Amino acid sequence: MVDVPASRRRRIGGVLLNRLARRLLAGLPAFRVVTVVFTVLAVAAAAAILVQAELLARLLADGVLSGPSVSSAAGLLGLLAGVFAVRAGLSWAQQALAQRSAASVKAALRRQVLRRTQELGPGWLSGQHTGGLTTTLGRGLDALDPWFTGYFPQLFLAAVIPVAVLVRIAVADLASALIILVTLPLIPIFGALVGMSTKRATERQWRALERLGGHFLDVVAGLPTLRAFGRAKAQAEQVRRIADEHRSATMGTLRIAFLSSLVLELVATLSVALVAVPIGLRTLNGGLGLEAALLVLLLAPEAYLPLRVLGSQFHASTEGLAVAERCFAVVDASGGPRPVGGSAAPDAAAGVRFEDVTVRYPGRDEAALDGVSLALAPGERVALVGPSGAGKSTLVNVLLGLVPPTSGRVLAGGVDLATSDLEAWRRQLAWVPQRPHLFARTVAENIRLGRPDATDDEVVRAATLAHADEFVRRLPQGYETPLGERGAGLSAGQRQRIALARAFLRDAPLLLLDEPTAGLDAGSEAVVVEATARLMAGRTVLVVAHRPAMVLDAGRVVTLEHGRIAGPALSAGVR
Repeated sequence: MVDVPASRRRRIGGVLLNRLARRLLAGLPAFRVVTVVFTVLAVAAAAAILVQAELLARLLADGVLSGPSVSSAAGLLGLLAGVFAVRAGLSWAQQALAQRSAASVKAALRRQVLRRTQELGPGWLSGQHTGGLTTTLGRGLDALDPWFTGYFPQLFLAAVIPVAVLVRIAVADLASALIILVTLPLIPIFGALVGMSTKRATERQWRALERLGGHFLDVVAGLPTLRAFGRAKAQAEQVRRIADEHRSATMGTLRIAFLSSLVLELVATLSVALVAVPIGLRTLNGGLGLEAALLVLLLAPEAYLPLRVLGSQFHASTEGLAVAERCFAVVDASGGPRPVGGSAAPDAAAGVRFEDVTVRYPGRDEAALDGVSLALAPGERVALVGPSGAGKSTLVNVLLGLVPPTSGRVLAGGVDLATSDLEAWRRQLAWVPQRPHLFARTVAENIRLGRPDATDDEVVRAATLAHADEFVRRLPQGYETPLGERGAGLSAGQRQRIALARAFLRDAPLLLLDEPTAGLDAGSEAVVVEATARLMAGRTVLVVAHRPAMVLDAGRVVTLEHGRIAGPALSAGVR
């Protein structure tokens, strides 16, 4: 998101746009143009209001005092119809521009949050409520629409129209203008007082909605497990309880919104009455002409209306601001790897060396890796073993560039990965995780993730080497068979063989295997082990293993315990 210079932020913002709102506006691709257009539309709307009041006052005064001719009345009515059409056109243009701005900023913010979550990596994401984050990026960001289509355009109207109306009333009747000048600030004052309570209530409402949406998403994802253990009804009760919390928070916010509207309407009504009563008395006494009196009475409500609408729009947009604050909290979150792109090009074929690498996750006292030094010589096969939670997956994530070391460094061909081109490094890696993710696309497209430009023959050859071809050809459409999300419809062994086919297709010099046989039966394990042995040939391999079948093919076994290597682990020959 492109930042906005401080001078421009001050010029637009003032006291009506806080830091969060100004940061939202920084996402507009044409910030200056949008601002100028909204200003022009506001000035045109103010001019239309003044012309409309002038025409109505003249028409009514002439009708009461002298009785205008048919042609004169028709001319005035025609001009009034033209003014109404202009105001409708201005309103349409304002809404069209506001909706385009809202869509642009929401899309930019979604991309920014998604990109930041990728940069922060699995270590950060594992500590988040992913269901709540999904709710924020989906239904949540749509709550920004009222801010962009209501509150933001109304800011320009509230800044221009009251001033224009006040100047015109001062020309017609200075005493009425002074009354409006004194009472007009009461609306933003009361609006600000109520707005603080609205902001707190809206934040509570959004937290309840985020918790409800996130919990419901998690329940749906884990429904098979809940059904298997007979806990589905208990979770239904939990969803009902959270829904009641959201309902209570929503009703509380609506109560405040209704009360705020009542307060603003009451203040505006009393203020107009303070203008109307003296106008009526002075008109009866002959101190003010009928046309001038009608003009003031028609314009007085227009002076208060933009500020009243601004207060109402603020209450409607507070939920969107709460969501934006949540999104910017993700964007500003500390941690994660460095940005992609560096000067040096690492060489995975020359071996990898960990030098005193320590990794600490936020909020955890114990280090995931504590002073790990390990070397993988070119073509060496190293098995990494140890109990769950020992740091094996963290070590693999450091190699993948998903988790940055808190201290220490990782060298590949003598190049520090912290200063290297991360994309160039990842192109030299092939990774087979414990639970590979298959997307809701065809079998061929899932395999082609290993190398997007691969031909159909290369995809088939990779699947054959991974022993996936034998079951893929039995599918209804073969390699063009669409898969369900996460590979629904395939067994665990079949999903693992598709992941191995990706690795065969990638043909990278450094192979990372994270417990590829976990959760497989004996038959599937034998097939995967045989395909994995073929995949290891001629490559540098780091395999995380619990089962003996994967350890047997390793040239060296390294044991991790509590984030530390048990015994010597460095070997010579790595540059």
